[in-house]
Amino acid sequence: MIPQTIIIVIYTIALLLIFLYALAQLNLLFNYISAQKKGDNCSKFDFTNPDEIPYVTIQLPVYNEMYVMERLLDNIAEMDYPKNKLEIQVLDDSTDETVETTYQQIERLKTTGLDIKHITRTDRSGFKAGALKEGLEVAKGEFIAIFDSDFLPKKDWLKRTILYFKDENIGVVQTRWGHINRNYSILTKIQAFALDAHFTLEQVGRNSKGHFINFNGTAGVWRKECIIDAGNWEGDTLTEDLDLSYRAQLKNWKFKYLEDVETPAELPVVISAARSQQFRWNKGGAENFRKMMWKVLKNQNISAKTKVHGLLHLLNSTMFLNILIVAVLSIPMLYIKNEYAHLKAYFYVMSFFVLSTVIFFVCYWIMYKNIYGGGIKNFIGYIGMFFVFFSIAMGFSLHNSIAVLEGHLGKKSEFIRTPKFNISTLKDSWKTNKYVKKTVSAHVIFEGLLMAYFAFGMYSAFIVGDQGGDFGLFPFHLMLFLGFGYVFIKSLTSKV
Repeated sequence: MIPQTIIIVIYTIALLLIFLYALAQLNLLFNYISAQKKGDNCSKFDFTNPDEIPYVTIQLPVYNEMYVMERLLDNIAEMDYPKNKLEIQVLDDSTDETVETTYQQIERLKTTGLDIKHITRTDRSGFKAGALKEGLEVAKGEFIAIFDSDFLPKKDWLKRTILYFKDENIGVVQTRWGHINRNYSILTKIQAFALDAHFTLEQVGRNSKGHFINFNGTAGVWRKECIIDAGNWEGDTLTEDLDLSYRAQLKNWKFKYLEDVETPAELPVVISAARSQQFRWNKGGAENFRKMMWKVLKNQNISAKTKVHGLLHLLNSTMFLNILIVAVLSIPMLYIKNEYAHLKAYFYVMSFFVLSTVIFFVCYWIMYKNIYGGGIKNFIGYIGMFFVFFSIAMGFSLHNSIAVLEGHLGKKSEFIRTPKFNISTLKDSWKTNKYVKKTVSAHVIFEGLLMAYFAFGMYSAFIVGDQGGDFGLFPFHLMLFLGFGYVFIKSLTSKV
């Protein structure tokens, strides 16, 4: 009985943690809905008065961006902002031929009167954080806008964001990401779906009630004074943006999130790129939980509710570990349930997963409806999208759980940039991209084994017990089979 008891206890704890996270998402949904009814009465700079237009530095941290570099610089050069108040820093850590081609393009742009500088380093210490910190030392701007190489801000982007810094307590203005290749494939659709939930429910839901949010690494603006006051960029985690965001807010800087300002960007179109991005984000989240947990708990200037939301925010990535635990233990639980009749009362805890799923379904529908509109047709499309997203997200749970465990255990790894592709239509191909990995990760083998394991779980539904089977977990195991199957097959065919 001891092994069965251990399984039941671990399974129950993981389910309850997922349910707690779902309740937090529900609270963010209520916050999000109430925020839609409020007007924006923030003080703003008057850009009709030249004296109120502040000096801005745009930082472009890049590393081996052959396929998008020209597009990025051409786009940034079109920014509608007084040239005498604008500086552009190309923080180029590249190690390939793009160093020279980028230099040549920058020299051409200088002839148009643009104040643009090419800053290179021989030592990539600190990775992106190190490049941003080095550029900040010589930045002229009072405000620092940051864009990754795959982002394409609109011409009026600075005019729609900088004006909010009239409030001297605001340290960051963050905008919503858009997706120029959302409909390229199932992979891009589910990435867009997840990011849309973050940039609507989570960012608005937290920001509207004064809870901590994060600068998303790009498509946002920092007050230079805020960066320095918070301790500057640090490269000891893989998500330097989340790290600095929390240090700034712990020093009482306010963040302003603008849902109505969309900044288009490119999503990874090949699963190896998505995997490396997911690994960095999830490991970085766990690293920041280690780094920030006690600072959040001990801070006397923030409310208990903000602390709870902050800790759950930092534990976002750890939900993948709980999902993996529930998934793996669900098959032993199926057999325990049908072999020990006296334990049946304990299995009501399984309803927590169903309830959590319903909460996520409702929360994400509100987000989906705001983007695509309501109606029966869109709702049916949403149902399909939700279950595809849920299945593939669970299929990533092993990969992301390894990242989370490494983060919590303090194992260090290099900052691996996500390769960019300059792909937006089905006619474009990524297969000649020189930055895509050609080797197969060992994780993929285990994902294939898990696909087979959950196929066994579906088979088990027909044979357990003496009442003709138990199909309560069959839909869950089907989703897990499809999710791990998708990740496994795509990883092999895309040469991870």
